[in-house]
Amino acid sequence: MRTHRVRALLMGGQWGVFYGAAEFSRDTDLAIVADATNLARLRRALADLQAQLIAVPPLTAGMLRRGHAVHFRCHHPDAWRMRVDLMAKMRGVGAFDGLWRRRTTIALPGDVRCDLLSVADLVLAKKTQRDKDWPMIRRLVEAHYFEHVRTQSPAQRRFWFRELRTPELLIDLSRRDPALCRRLMSRRPLLRHAASGDENLLTRTLLEEELAERAKDREYWRPLRAELEQMRRLR
Repeated sequence: MRTHRVRALLMGGQWGVFYGAAEFSRDTDLAIVADATNLARLRRALADLQAQLIAVPPLTAGMLRRGHAVHFRCHHPDAWRMRVDLMAKMRGVGAFDGLWRRRTTIALPGDVRCDLLSVADLVLAKKTQRDKDWPMIRRLVEAHYFEHVRTQSPAQRRFWFRELRTPELLIDLSRRDPALCRRLMSRRPLLRHAASGDENLLTRTLLEEELAERAKDREYWRPLRAELEQMRRLR
């Protein structure tokens, strides 16, 4: 992707390896720009990878902009059977230009750089209906909290108040910054239970919050799934 100058950001399970929330991942998930220039570069990169399209939908700007994921399987010996999943639009996540500005760039051995979705953006992208995503969100934000708690900035504290899913850490954070906790209660009402120290009620409302997000994601994907089914039947 870097060789062909594709504007792409790593996300998903492999992304988590860099941030202390590693999980076994069978594929490489990339957020990309769905414009003509970037897609031309992407097609050249996929050709080098000897990547073949898996099922539907096809790789078009229209499909990506509607929110569909496009899936490939690589047959190059250096990436044998690696699956590559591409998306340009995700529920609850901003436009790519903003994602690109907020990206994290990691230096790898061999003078290789990897551009990653920011922690905050990946957390939003992971609020899906899938069971495996919610433990990952919890681990991601916990890892971020423990990494930065000694040198925390106001922006990091706001992020933790918005996204922490660990009751004891939310209670601890509310004691560290009660004023910010009160200001953010209107945005995330369960912070009231963190401020009161009621861990049982906080645990229950965190689950209710998760279930509500899962329901929103099912509703978001309902028309997209219908389109996929129609494409499969036509094919």
